[in-house]
Amino acid sequence: MSKINYLLIKVRENTTPIQLIVISYFLMILLAFFLLCLPFFRKAGVTVSLLDTFFMAVSTVSVTGLTTFPLHEVYNNYGIILLEALFQIGGLGITMLATVGMVLARKRITLHQRQLIQIDMNQPRLSGTVRLAYSVFGLMMMLQFVFGILFSLYLYFERGYAHISKAFFEGFYIAISAVTNAGFDVTGTSIMPFKHDYFFLTTVIFLIGVGGIGFPVLTELREWAGTRLKQKSGQKFRFSLFVKLAVFFALLFFILGTLLILFSETRGAFAHRSLTDKLMTAMFYSASTRNAGLQLDSLSTFNTTTMLIFSLLMFIGASPSSVGGGVRTTTIGILILYMYSFIRGRRNVNIFGRQIGQEDIQKAVVVVNLSVLLCGTAILILSATEKQTLTALILEVTSAFGTTGLSLGITGSLSIVGKWVIIILMFIGRVGMLYMLMLFVSKRKKDLSYSFPTERVIIG
Repeated sequence: MSKINYLLIKVRENTTPIQLIVISYFLMILLAFFLLCLPFFRKAGVTVSLLDTFFMAVSTVSVTGLTTFPLHEVYNNYGIILLEALFQIGGLGITMLATVGMVLARKRITLHQRQLIQIDMNQPRLSGTVRLAYSVFGLMMMLQFVFGILFSLYLYFERGYAHISKAFFEGFYIAISAVTNAGFDVTGTSIMPFKHDYFFLTTVIFLIGVGGIGFPVLTELREWAGTRLKQKSGQKFRFSLFVKLAVFFALLFFILGTLLILFSETRGAFAHRSLTDKLMTAMFYSASTRNAGLQLDSLSTFNTTTMLIFSLLMFIGASPSSVGGGVRTTTIGILILYMYSFIRGRRNVNIFGRQIGQEDIQKAVVVVNLSVLLCGTAILILSATEKQTLTALILEVTSAFGTTGLSLGITGSLSIVGKWVIIILMFIGRVGMLYMLMLFVSKRKKDLSYSFPTERVIIG
């Protein structure tokens, strides 16, 4: 046995699956950093500092979208293609892509590898994880290909692009960026030229929602559709509680976000727009802030209230087991249900004919509280190191933690300390607060065989 194999075995024996997943994402960031340092992917004569390149590597693998420099001034077409590949890795997940590769190579997937897939895709059961990874990968690739073709043809025939090659290049980039929820702007105008193109915006909103709704939701929807098409008599499909919660709270936050943005800017940025334009813009930002980071206007046109609404939506983020970040919709949803049950004097949290377990409630409370503490600490540090408004700092922090990418344009002017703070937030936002907590749990944890007496304390 070689020394390398021996070392790998010892590492696997002494690390938990969560620790291996976090390490794999860190190694992927190092690989992305190395590739982005190569002059082959940059325009001639353009140089970027090592810190800014590392910042970019973390932003791509975490699928955030924050950048310290204009991408269209630095990277050539090969660089943009590299960014698209990194979006796929960061959005779909390293273990999913590795699983697909092993299935295609007809290699046996061990129990340990299945555990990694289960944890990285946040699945409650070990069974079906390989099928889930493979089916989700196929669905996401199909969506990117189909809508990439549609966008390309649309840009060429309807938007008057002079060269079909440019239409295909930008069409596929928009499709990949929307599905993977990567808010990187490679043109300098994001999708601002389409701000009044309602068909285009509706399609982008749909793709953003697909990427952020969660992989298990997509799988169960596909199985439900298959059941309906087969029309088997007496066969009834039952959605899991997670899927019901994920869809319910995704729609709830989307509607609430739309209404809040609409009311906040009725006499502001939306004052002289038609009702249709107001509603479409509000819907777009309600979807984009929680997942993608694409924008139709300069954020400086919005008022402070809207900026704080954007920050709240970015903090909430997307659903678990999706390409998005944040504390996740079901986490906030369970916390809301728990507070409602507590106020109503109920001991259990019930919804959709099911009871939510106490362990899940505890996780939701811990994740939300620590996420608030983390973002609050980051804002405090940045307020001491950066000469920016508090609103801009709050937006920057929540954008990094929610892996969204929206900014008031202060990212490039951050100090060295400020950039490292954002780097840490982007990494935690991609991996997840819960996994970062469990990263420090030893594989050989001790289970106490005794408990202490219970004593009541005064609260509130």
